[in-house]
Amino acid sequence: MKKAFGAIDRQSYLILIGAATLLTIGMGIRQSFGLFLPPVTKDLAITASDFTLMLAIQNVVWGLTQAFVGAFADRYGSRKTMVVGASIYVAGLAVMAGAKGVTALLISGALIGTALACTATSLTMSATARAVSPAQRSMTLGIVSAIGSLGTLAGPLITQAILGRSTWQIGILFFLALSVAMIPAAFLAGGVDKLPQTATTTRASMSEVLGDAIRNRQFLVMSGAYFVCGLNLMFLTTHLPAYLALCGQDPMLSAWTLATIGGVSAVGSLVTGWLGGRYPKHIILGSVYVLRSIMIAAYFAMPPTPASTLLFAAAMGLLWWPGLAPLTGGIIADVFGTRYMATLLGMAFVVHQVGSSLGTWGGGLIFDLTGSYDPAWQIGSVIGITAGLVQMFFGGPPRKREKVLATPAPSPA
Repeated sequence: MKKAFGAIDRQSYLILIGAATLLTIGMGIRQSFGLFLPPVTKDLAITASDFTLMLAIQNVVWGLTQAFVGAFADRYGSRKTMVVGASIYVAGLAVMAGAKGVTALLISGALIGTALACTATSLTMSATARAVSPAQRSMTLGIVSAIGSLGTLAGPLITQAILGRSTWQIGILFFLALSVAMIPAAFLAGGVDKLPQTATTTRASMSEVLGDAIRNRQFLVMSGAYFVCGLNLMFLTTHLPAYLALCGQDPMLSAWTLATIGGVSAVGSLVTGWLGGRYPKHIILGSVYVLRSIMIAAYFAMPPTPASTLLFAAAMGLLWWPGLAPLTGGIIADVFGTRYMATLLGMAFVVHQVGSSLGTWGGGLIFDLTGSYDPAWQIGSVIGITAGLVQMFFGGPPRKREKVLATPAPSPA
Protein backbone atom coordinates (compact mmCIF):
# COMPACT_ATOMS: atom_id res chain seq x y z
CA MET A 1 0.00 0.00 0.00
CA LYS A 2 2.90 2.36 0.71
CA LYS A 3 4.09 1.85 -2.85
CA ALA A 4 0.64 2.80 -4.15
CA PHE A 5 0.60 6.08 -2.21
CA GLY A 6 4.17 6.96 -3.16
CA ALA A 7 6.81 8.69 -1.08
CA ILE A 8 5.01 10.04 2.02
CA ASP A 9 5.90 10.14 5.70
CA ARG A 10 4.50 7.80 8.36
CA GLN A 11 2.04 10.32 9.78
CA SER A 12 0.49 11.02 6.38
CA TYR A 13 0.37 7.30 5.65
CA LEU A 14 -1.67 6.67 8.84
CA ILE A 15 -4.02 9.52 7.91
CA LEU A 16 -4.66 7.94 4.51
CA ILE A 17 -5.28 4.51 6.08
CA GLY A 18 -7.81 6.03 8.48
CA ALA A 19 -9.57 7.96 5.70
CA ALA A 20 -9.77 4.91 3.44
CA THR A 21 -11.11 2.74 6.28
CA LEU A 22 -13.82 5.28 7.13
CA LEU A 23 -14.93 5.31 3.50
CA THR A 24 -14.81 1.52 3.19
CA ILE A 25 -17.06 0.84 6.18
CA GLY A 26 -19.31 3.89 6.10
CA MET A 27 -20.05 3.84 2.39
CA GLY A 28 -20.27 0.04 2.26
CA ILE A 29 -23.07 0.14 4.81
CA ARG A 30 -24.82 3.03 3.06
CA GLN A 31 -24.62 1.27 -0.32
CA SER A 32 -26.50 -1.73 1.10
CA PHE A 33 -29.57 -0.03 2.60
CA GLY A 34 -31.64 -0.54 -0.56
CA LEU A 35 -31.50 -4.31 -0.04
CA PHE A 36 -33.49 -3.87 3.17
CA LEU A 37 -36.48 -2.30 1.41
CA PRO A 38 -38.43 -5.55 0.70
CA PRO A 39 -37.91 -7.29 4.10
CA VAL A 40 -38.37 -4.16 6.21
CA THR A 41 -41.55 -3.03 4.46
CA LYS A 42 -43.00 -6.53 4.74
CA ASP A 43 -42.05 -7.07 8.39
CA LEU A 44 -43.13 -3.64 9.63
CA ALA A 45 -46.17 -3.39 7.30
CA ILE A 46 -45.07 -0.05 5.82
CA THR A 47 -44.97 1.24 2.24
CA ALA A 48 -41.99 1.68 -0.07
CA SER A 49 -42.29 5.46 0.25
CA ASP A 50 -42.20 5.10 4.07
CA PHE A 51 -38.90 3.25 3.88
CA THR A 52 -37.41 5.53 1.25
CA LEU A 53 -38.46 8.54 3.34
CA MET A 54 -36.01 7.25 5.96
CA LEU A 55 -33.25 7.23 3.35
CA ALA A 56 -34.36 10.63 2.07
CA ILE A 57 -34.09 12.07 5.58
CA GLN A 58 -30.68 10.44 5.92
CA ASN A 59 -29.54 12.22 2.76
CA VAL A 60 -31.17 15.56 3.62
CA VAL A 61 -29.62 15.61 7.10
CA TRP A 62 -26.27 14.56 5.66
CA GLY A 63 -26.43 17.42 3.18
CA LEU A 64 -27.80 20.11 5.50
CA THR A 65 -25.28 19.38 8.25
CA GLN A 66 -22.27 18.83 5.98
CA ALA A 67 -21.30 22.47 5.53
CA PHE A 68 -21.61 23.15 9.28
CA VAL A 69 -19.65 20.00 10.11
CA GLY A 70 -16.97 20.94 7.59
CA ALA A 71 -16.69 24.43 9.05
CA PHE A 72 -16.46 22.98 12.57
CA ALA A 73 -13.73 20.57 11.49
CA ASP A 74 -11.78 23.31 9.71
CA ARG A 75 -11.94 25.55 12.77
CA TYR A 76 -11.75 23.12 15.71
CA GLY A 77 -10.20 19.95 14.29
CA SER A 78 -11.05 16.94 12.16
CA ARG A 79 -10.23 14.32 14.80
CA LYS A 80 -12.94 15.20 17.31
CA THR A 81 -15.45 15.71 14.48
CA MET A 82 -14.77 12.32 12.91
CA VAL A 83 -14.68 10.38 16.19
CA VAL A 84 -17.99 11.86 17.34
CA GLY A 85 -19.47 11.14 13.91
CA ALA A 86 -18.37 7.50 14.00
CA SER A 87 -20.00 7.12 17.43
CA ILE A 88 -23.25 8.60 16.11
CA TYR A 89 -23.15 6.10 13.23
CA VAL A 90 -23.11 3.28 15.80
CA ALA A 91 -26.07 4.85 17.63
CA GLY A 92 -28.08 5.28 14.43
CA LEU A 93 -27.68 1.64 13.48
CA ALA A 94 -28.68 0.59 17.00
CA VAL A 95 -31.93 2.58 16.67
CA MET A 96 -32.65 1.00 13.28
CA ALA A 97 -32.02 -2.52 14.59
CA GLY A 98 -34.68 -1.99 17.26
CA ALA A 99 -37.21 -0.23 15.01
CA LYS A 100 -40.86 -1.29 15.31
CA GLY A 101 -42.30 1.33 12.98
CA VAL A 102 -41.68 4.35 10.80
CA THR A 103 -40.80 6.77 13.62
CA ALA A 104 -37.72 4.84 14.75
CA LEU A 105 -36.61 4.43 11.14
CA LEU A 106 -36.79 8.19 10.60
CA ILE A 107 -34.79 8.85 13.78
CA SER A 108 -32.21 6.35 12.61
CA GLY A 109 -32.03 8.06 9.22
CA ALA A 110 -31.37 11.44 10.87
CA LEU A 111 -28.61 10.02 13.08
CA ILE A 112 -26.88 8.18 10.24
CA GLY A 113 -27.13 11.28 8.05
CA THR A 114 -25.38 13.32 10.73
CA ALA A 115 -22.74 10.61 11.11
CA LEU A 116 -22.05 10.53 7.37
CA ALA A 117 -21.51 14.29 7.39
CA CYS A 118 -18.73 13.71 9.95
CA THR A 119 -17.11 10.63 8.43
CA ALA A 120 -17.80 10.37 4.70
CA THR A 121 -16.33 11.93 1.59
CA SER A 122 -16.07 15.63 2.45
CA LEU A 123 -13.93 15.23 5.56
CA THR A 124 -12.00 12.18 4.36
CA MET A 125 -11.19 13.80 1.01
CA SER A 126 -10.14 16.99 2.79
CA ALA A 127 -7.83 15.00 5.08
CA THR A 128 -6.42 13.13 2.09
CA ALA A 129 -5.75 16.30 0.11
CA ARG A 130 -3.97 17.92 3.05
CA ALA A 131 -1.84 14.84 3.76
CA VAL A 132 0.03 14.90 0.44
CA SER A 133 1.70 17.40 -1.87
CA PRO A 134 -0.23 19.11 -4.70
CA ALA A 135 1.60 16.96 -7.24
CA GLN A 136 0.37 13.77 -5.52
CA ARG A 137 -3.11 15.08 -4.72
CA SER A 138 -5.28 13.96 -7.65
CA MET A 139 -3.87 10.44 -7.81
CA THR A 140 -3.93 9.98 -4.03
CA LEU A 141 -7.57 11.11 -3.88
CA GLY A 142 -8.29 8.47 -6.51
CA ILE A 143 -6.45 5.76 -4.57
CA VAL A 144 -8.23 6.50 -1.28
CA SER A 145 -11.58 6.59 -3.08
CA ALA A 146 -10.75 3.28 -4.76
CA ILE A 147 -9.90 1.62 -1.45
CA GLY A 148 -13.10 3.05 0.00
CA SER A 149 -15.02 1.42 -2.84
CA LEU A 150 -14.07 -2.02 -1.55
CA GLY A 151 -16.79 -1.63 1.08
CA THR A 152 -19.38 -1.07 -1.60
CA LEU A 153 -18.18 -4.29 -3.24
CA ALA A 154 -18.35 -6.49 -0.14
CA GLY A 155 -21.25 -4.82 1.67
CA PRO A 156 -24.13 -5.80 -0.63
CA LEU A 157 -22.92 -9.40 -1.03
CA ILE A 158 -22.58 -9.92 2.72
CA THR A 159 -25.90 -8.17 3.35
CA GLN A 160 -27.86 -10.31 0.90
CA ALA A 161 -26.22 -13.46 2.23
CA ILE A 162 -27.40 -12.52 5.74
CA LEU A 163 -30.89 -11.53 4.57
CA GLY A 164 -31.23 -14.84 2.74
CA ARG A 165 -30.72 -16.76 6.00
CA SER A 166 -31.79 -14.43 8.82
CA THR A 167 -34.06 -11.51 9.63
CA TRP A 168 -33.21 -7.99 8.52
CA GLN A 169 -32.46 -7.07 12.15
CA ILE A 170 -29.50 -9.48 12.12
CA GLY A 171 -28.16 -7.68 9.08
CA ILE A 172 -28.34 -4.32 10.85
CA LEU A 173 -26.68 -5.78 13.95
CA PHE A 174 -23.83 -6.98 11.74
CA PHE A 175 -23.47 -3.43 10.44
CA LEU A 176 -23.57 -2.17 14.02
CA ALA A 177 -20.64 -4.37 15.01
CA LEU A 178 -18.73 -3.35 11.89
CA SER A 179 -19.30 0.36 12.47
CA VAL A 180 -17.45 0.24 15.80
CA ALA A 181 -14.22 -0.07 13.81
CA MET A 182 -14.90 3.38 12.36
CA ILE A 183 -14.00 5.01 15.69
CA PRO A 184 -10.26 4.15 15.68
CA ALA A 185 -10.17 4.84 11.94
CA ALA A 186 -11.56 8.32 12.61
CA PHE A 187 -8.83 8.86 15.21
CA LEU A 188 -6.14 8.01 12.65
CA ALA A 189 -7.61 10.18 9.89
CA GLY A 190 -7.93 13.04 12.38
CA GLY A 191 -4.15 13.11 12.64
CA VAL A 192 -4.32 15.62 9.80
CA ASP A 193 -4.87 18.27 12.51
CA LYS A 194 -1.19 17.95 13.44
CA LEU A 195 0.10 18.72 9.95
CA PRO A 196 1.47 22.25 9.49
CA GLN A 197 -0.47 24.69 7.34
CA THR A 198 1.47 26.30 4.52
CA ALA A 199 1.27 29.93 3.58
CA THR A 200 -0.73 29.17 0.44
CA THR A 201 -3.51 27.52 2.44
CA THR A 202 -3.86 30.19 5.14
CA ARG A 203 -3.79 33.39 3.05
CA ALA A 204 -7.52 34.10 3.51
CA SER A 205 -10.06 33.80 6.31
CA MET A 206 -12.99 31.40 6.14
CA SER A 207 -15.45 34.23 5.51
CA GLU A 208 -13.33 35.51 2.62
CA VAL A 209 -13.08 32.06 1.04
CA LEU A 210 -16.83 31.45 1.41
CA GLY A 211 -17.54 34.84 -0.13
CA ASP A 212 -15.30 34.00 -3.06
CA ALA A 213 -17.00 30.61 -3.48
CA ILE A 214 -20.56 31.90 -3.78
CA ARG A 215 -19.39 34.28 -6.53
CA ASN A 216 -17.22 31.74 -8.35
CA ARG A 217 -18.76 30.30 -11.52
CA GLN A 218 -16.69 27.09 -11.39
CA PHE A 219 -17.89 26.34 -7.87
CA LEU A 220 -21.54 27.20 -8.59
CA VAL A 221 -21.72 25.11 -11.78
CA MET A 222 -20.01 22.15 -10.11
CA SER A 223 -22.41 22.34 -7.15
CA GLY A 224 -25.47 22.56 -9.39
CA ALA A 225 -24.42 19.56 -11.47
CA TYR A 226 -23.75 17.70 -8.23
CA PHE A 227 -27.53 17.79 -7.58
CA VAL A 228 -28.15 15.51 -10.55
CA CYS A 229 -25.33 13.20 -9.49
CA GLY A 230 -27.05 12.58 -6.16
CA LEU A 231 -30.49 12.19 -7.75
CA ASN A 232 -29.47 9.50 -10.24
CA LEU A 233 -27.16 7.49 -8.00
CA MET A 234 -29.44 7.27 -4.98
CA PHE A 235 -32.38 6.37 -7.20
CA LEU A 236 -30.37 3.42 -8.46
CA THR A 237 -28.97 2.16 -5.15
CA THR A 238 -32.38 2.43 -3.45
CA HIS A 239 -34.76 1.24 -6.15
CA LEU A 240 -32.78 -1.07 -8.43
CA PRO A 241 -33.24 -4.08 -6.08
CA ALA A 242 -37.02 -3.50 -6.00
CA TYR A 243 -37.09 -3.03 -9.78
CA LEU A 244 -35.26 -6.31 -10.37
CA ALA A 245 -37.64 -8.09 -7.97
CA LEU A 246 -40.62 -6.73 -9.93
CA CYS A 247 -39.05 -8.11 -13.09
CA GLY A 248 -38.82 -11.58 -11.54
CA GLN A 249 -35.04 -11.66 -11.08
CA ASP A 250 -33.29 -13.58 -8.32
CA PRO A 251 -32.76 -11.40 -5.18
CA MET A 252 -29.07 -12.30 -5.22
CA LEU A 253 -28.76 -10.52 -8.56
CA SER A 254 -29.46 -7.25 -6.77
CA ALA A 255 -26.60 -7.91 -4.38
CA TRP A 256 -24.24 -8.83 -7.19
CA THR A 257 -25.30 -5.72 -9.09
CA LEU A 258 -24.54 -3.36 -6.20
CA ALA A 259 -21.32 -5.25 -5.48
CA THR A 260 -20.22 -4.98 -9.11
CA ILE A 261 -20.88 -1.25 -9.06
CA GLY A 262 -18.82 -0.93 -5.90
CA GLY A 263 -15.98 -3.10 -7.10
CA VAL A 264 -15.63 -1.50 -10.51
CA SER A 265 -15.92 1.97 -8.97
CA ALA A 266 -12.49 1.34 -7.46
CA VAL A 267 -11.12 1.20 -11.00
CA GLY A 268 -13.14 4.28 -11.90
CA SER A 269 -11.64 6.19 -8.98
CA LEU A 270 -8.11 5.35 -10.10
CA VAL A 271 -8.90 6.31 -13.70
CA THR A 272 -10.46 9.66 -12.82
CA GLY A 273 -7.65 10.37 -10.34
CA TRP A 274 -5.14 9.80 -13.14
CA LEU A 275 -7.12 11.78 -15.71
CA GLY A 276 -7.76 14.62 -13.26
CA GLY A 277 -4.03 15.18 -12.90
CA ARG A 278 -3.56 15.51 -16.67
CA TYR A 279 -6.69 16.95 -18.27
CA PRO A 280 -9.32 19.63 -17.43
CA LYS A 281 -11.31 18.29 -14.50
CA HIS A 282 -14.56 20.02 -15.48
CA ILE A 283 -14.59 18.30 -18.89
CA ILE A 284 -14.05 14.86 -17.35
CA LEU A 285 -16.70 15.54 -14.69
CA GLY A 286 -19.31 16.64 -17.25
CA SER A 287 -18.54 13.67 -19.47
CA VAL A 288 -19.16 11.32 -16.52
CA TYR A 289 -22.64 12.81 -15.98
CA VAL A 290 -23.57 12.52 -19.65
CA LEU A 291 -22.30 8.96 -20.06
CA ARG A 292 -23.97 7.87 -16.83
CA SER A 293 -27.37 9.22 -17.95
CA ILE A 294 -27.08 7.51 -21.32
CA MET A 295 -26.30 4.20 -19.59
CA ILE A 296 -29.36 4.53 -17.33
CA ALA A 297 -31.67 5.25 -20.27
CA ALA A 298 -30.28 2.35 -22.31
CA TYR A 299 -30.64 -0.13 -19.44
CA PHE A 300 -34.17 0.72 -18.32
CA ALA A 301 -35.46 0.91 -21.89
CA MET A 302 -34.98 -2.88 -22.24
CA PRO A 303 -36.22 -5.82 -20.14
CA PRO A 304 -33.48 -6.68 -17.62
CA THR A 305 -31.58 -9.95 -17.76
CA PRO A 306 -28.78 -11.11 -15.45
CA ALA A 307 -26.22 -10.46 -18.20
CA SER A 308 -27.49 -6.99 -19.12
CA THR A 309 -27.81 -6.04 -15.44
CA LEU A 310 -24.25 -6.99 -14.55
CA LEU A 311 -22.92 -5.32 -17.70
CA PHE A 312 -24.85 -2.17 -16.75
CA ALA A 313 -23.47 -2.39 -13.21
CA ALA A 314 -19.89 -2.63 -14.51
CA ALA A 315 -20.40 0.38 -16.77
CA MET A 316 -21.98 2.40 -13.98
CA GLY A 317 -19.20 1.42 -11.59
CA LEU A 318 -16.68 3.16 -13.83
CA LEU A 319 -18.81 6.31 -13.59
CA TRP A 320 -19.86 5.98 -9.94
CA TRP A 321 -19.69 8.52 -7.14
CA PRO A 322 -16.26 7.67 -5.56
CA GLY A 323 -14.68 8.35 -8.93
CA LEU A 324 -15.90 11.95 -8.73
CA ALA A 325 -13.98 12.70 -5.52
CA PRO A 326 -10.64 13.35 -7.28
CA LEU A 327 -12.48 15.72 -9.65
CA THR A 328 -14.72 17.67 -7.28
CA GLY A 329 -12.11 17.73 -4.53
CA GLY A 330 -9.42 18.58 -7.05
CA ILE A 331 -11.39 21.50 -8.51
CA ILE A 332 -11.96 22.99 -5.06
CA ALA A 333 -8.33 22.49 -4.01
CA ASP A 334 -7.05 24.02 -7.27
CA VAL A 335 -9.27 27.11 -6.97
CA PHE A 336 -9.38 27.74 -3.22
CA GLY A 337 -6.57 25.70 -1.64
CA THR A 338 -7.04 23.06 1.07
CA ARG A 339 -7.35 25.12 4.27
CA TYR A 340 -11.16 25.31 4.15
CA MET A 341 -11.68 22.42 1.75
CA ALA A 342 -14.00 20.51 4.11
CA THR A 343 -16.26 23.55 4.40
CA LEU A 344 -16.43 24.09 0.64
CA LEU A 345 -16.99 20.41 -0.12
CA GLY A 346 -19.75 20.52 2.48
CA MET A 347 -21.42 23.48 0.76
CA ALA A 348 -21.39 21.67 -2.58
CA PHE A 349 -22.56 18.48 -0.93
CA VAL A 350 -25.71 20.16 0.39
CA VAL A 351 -26.91 20.41 -3.21
CA HIS A 352 -25.83 16.83 -3.94
CA GLN A 353 -27.86 15.54 -1.02
CA VAL A 354 -30.97 17.45 -2.01
CA GLY A 355 -30.74 15.54 -5.28
CA SER A 356 -30.10 12.28 -3.40
CA SER A 357 -33.20 12.79 -1.29
CA LEU A 358 -35.32 13.56 -4.32
CA GLY A 359 -34.02 10.50 -6.14
CA THR A 360 -34.63 8.26 -3.12
CA TRP A 361 -38.03 9.46 -1.95
CA GLY A 362 -39.26 10.69 -5.34
CA GLY A 363 -38.56 7.32 -6.93
CA GLY A 364 -40.64 5.59 -4.25
CA LEU A 365 -43.42 8.16 -4.57
CA ILE A 366 -43.55 7.85 -8.36
CA PHE A 367 -43.74 4.08 -8.06
CA ASP A 368 -46.52 4.24 -5.45
CA LEU A 369 -48.52 6.60 -7.69
CA THR A 370 -47.94 4.96 -11.07
CA GLY A 371 -46.88 1.39 -10.32
CA SER A 372 -43.85 1.90 -12.58
CA TYR A 373 -40.31 3.27 -12.39
CA ASP A 374 -40.36 4.46 -16.02
CA PRO A 375 -41.15 8.15 -15.35
CA ALA A 376 -38.40 8.30 -12.71
CA TRP A 377 -35.56 7.04 -14.88
CA GLN A 378 -36.74 9.06 -17.87
CA ILE A 379 -36.70 12.31 -15.91
CA GLY A 380 -33.35 11.46 -14.33
CA SER A 381 -31.73 10.71 -17.69
CA VAL A 382 -32.84 13.97 -19.31
CA ILE A 383 -31.67 16.23 -16.50
CA GLY A 384 -28.47 14.20 -16.12
CA ILE A 385 -27.45 14.83 -19.73
CA THR A 386 -28.35 18.50 -19.37
CA ALA A 387 -26.27 18.87 -16.20
CA GLY A 388 -23.29 17.17 -17.82
CA LEU A 389 -23.33 19.51 -20.80
CA VAL A 390 -23.59 22.56 -18.54
CA GLN A 391 -20.64 21.28 -16.50
CA MET A 392 -18.49 20.80 -19.61
CA PHE A 393 -19.29 24.13 -21.28
CA PHE A 394 -19.60 26.45 -18.29
CA GLY A 395 -17.71 24.76 -15.43
CA GLY A 396 -14.16 25.59 -16.52
CA PRO A 397 -11.80 28.34 -15.34
CA PRO A 398 -12.51 31.92 -16.41
CA ARG A 399 -11.74 32.75 -20.02
CA LYS A 400 -9.23 35.48 -20.83
CA ARG A 401 -11.95 38.10 -21.36
CA GLU A 402 -13.55 37.23 -18.01
CA LYS A 403 -10.18 37.59 -16.28
CA VAL A 404 -9.67 41.01 -17.87
CA LEU A 405 -13.14 42.19 -16.83
CA ALA A 406 -12.55 40.89 -13.30
CA THR A 407 -9.25 42.79 -12.92
CA PRO A 408 -9.78 46.04 -11.00
CA ALA A 409 -8.81 49.21 -12.82
CA PRO A 410 -5.72 51.02 -11.53
CA SER A 411 -6.32 53.96 -9.24
CA PRO A 412 -5.81 57.38 -10.81
CA ALA A 413 -2.55 59.03 -9.94
